[in-house]
Amino acid sequence: MKSLAGRFFGSGIVQNAIALYGVQFSYKVIPLITFPYLAITLGPDGWGAVAFVQSLGDLVVLFVEFGFSLSATREVARRRDSPNECSDILAGVLGAQIGLSIIAVTGALLIAYWVPLLQKNPKLLLAGLFYALAQSFNPLWFLAGLEKMRLKAGLDISGKVLALCGIFLLVHSPADSWKVLALQGVPACLSSVIGFWLIYRMIPLRFPSLILVRESLQRGWPMFLLRSGMSLYIVGNTFVLGLFAPASLVGYFAGAEKIRSAIFGLLSPIGSVLYPRLSNLTHHSRDKAIRLARIGTVLVIGGGLVLGLLVYVFAPLLIELLLGPGFEPVVPVLRILSLVLPLSALTSSVALQWLLPLGRDAVVNRIFMCAGLLSISLALVLAPKFAHLGMAWAVVCTEAFMGASLVWVVVRSTPFWNGSKHATKISQPSN
Repeated sequence: MKSLAGRFFGSGIVQNAIALYGVQFSYKVIPLITFPYLAITLGPDGWGAVAFVQSLGDLVVLFVEFGFSLSATREVARRRDSPNECSDILAGVLGAQIGLSIIAVTGALLIAYWVPLLQKNPKLLLAGLFYALAQSFNPLWFLAGLEKMRLKAGLDISGKVLALCGIFLLVHSPADSWKVLALQGVPACLSSVIGFWLIYRMIPLRFPSLILVRESLQRGWPMFLLRSGMSLYIVGNTFVLGLFAPASLVGYFAGAEKIRSAIFGLLSPIGSVLYPRLSNLTHHSRDKAIRLARIGTVLVIGGGLVLGLLVYVFAPLLIELLLGPGFEPVVPVLRILSLVLPLSALTSSVALQWLLPLGRDAVVNRIFMCAGLLSISLALVLAPKFAHLGMAWAVVCTEAFMGASLVWVVVRSTPFWNGSKHATKISQPSN
């Protein structure tokens, strides 16, 4: 028994999963500690303004990150034994991100000129852009490609704890709302500095070239489309709602969405750990990759069903504990979004554990882009009339469409389960 336990906990995948659960605790659960404090200190209006600007910042992160956390992580995982090739990958990504950040910041400032909420909060806008750029240039994706999850976890957790302490010490009124985003950006900067220092101890320093930048953009483009489709109905929802609804209603939706996201974070490490390992196994042992993907799928989907049920039942208690008085209207929103938990589990497990490691980027991108367009269409119809409740239902419908479409592709084109009469031989990875 001791020998079995030793092998289990000595497994690289298990150790990486434990490390990433620490990251998810810091990234998803620790912010829940700040919810009651920020809800009382900022109120629905102040919290809604912060959520709106943060959503704009997350859209900047989406553009500057350009899918590199998937495409470049996969490339590093495949070439981890060649320091020179890994150095080329990192140099190309950094060069591309510098150019993309200039475009993104310029676009955000132009948008701010036309949005009253941003015009009234210039400090909050600048803090949001600082937060976005700090997050965008964080090189921890490189460590994930090398499966150095414990090192990545240590940097992430330290940064989140530092931000948490800063919020309690420095945010005392609605006038301090800009500090919430600024304080989240500072640890990301420190993490980036330490991360680059550690990385360049493992690989040679190489400056970007046009060829490397072009190659990075070409590899990242399919993943950027995938991320864009996802973010149109995740990150972009709060931003779209803020264009039609008062800040207080934005705060209600954002509160429910952050709780849902934090709870779903309990499942995220499984996919994050398996993705680089599956990307490697698909090139060396397809049978092992399929077996590992099946295990991950069962764990994630089963966990999503349990979490969704618990959130629906205990929604009033969660709102009372995490947001406090004045946020009672969040309860029906959270109950609607509880339906998203099992649907998101299905979507993430099918995409990250089956199709993307097999190189089926193109088909996943088409589905996600269609889902993003569906989400925007539903939001434009439902948000003006039903505000935060309409936006929540738009998220549920979009996630259901995505999950059904991805499952159909897997069942028709991959050996999802033994004996599937629809499954065909897996093709070689391609974009």
